[in-house]
Amino acid sequence: QVQLVESGGGLVQPGESLRLSCVATGSIFTVNAMSWYRQAPGKQRELVAFTTSGGSINYADSVKGRFTISRDNAKNAVILQMNSLNPEDTAVYTCKFTNFRRGYGGPPEDFWGQGTQVTVSS
Repeated sequence: QVQLVESGGGLVQPGESLRLSCVATGSIFTVNAMSWYRQAPGKQRELVAFTTSGGSINYADSVKGRFTISRDNAKNAVILQMNSLNPEDTAVYTCKFTNFRRGYGGPPEDFWGQGTQVTVSS
């Protein structure tokens, strides 16, 4: 129903930057949210940042001041600009899109991308 295409992962040295992109296509509802999650080997998946169609933005404490999330609503896209990367940021980063239904049409519906690898190493 909703398809996500992620790009921008790669290998960088500590202190460098990366820009992740996620584009959603398909059945896009008026009220929605787009998020970035990450999961490192041996660790729990964590929410990195999210932004809603209403303009709300939130970041994990570990990335505040270093990462910036933004939206291009015309393209149903979300961008994660990651600066001052460190080895602790190494993980698979995955985009999530959430449709919120009006009235009693049903619960919110999540759609997940395939994930893109981010590796920070000297």
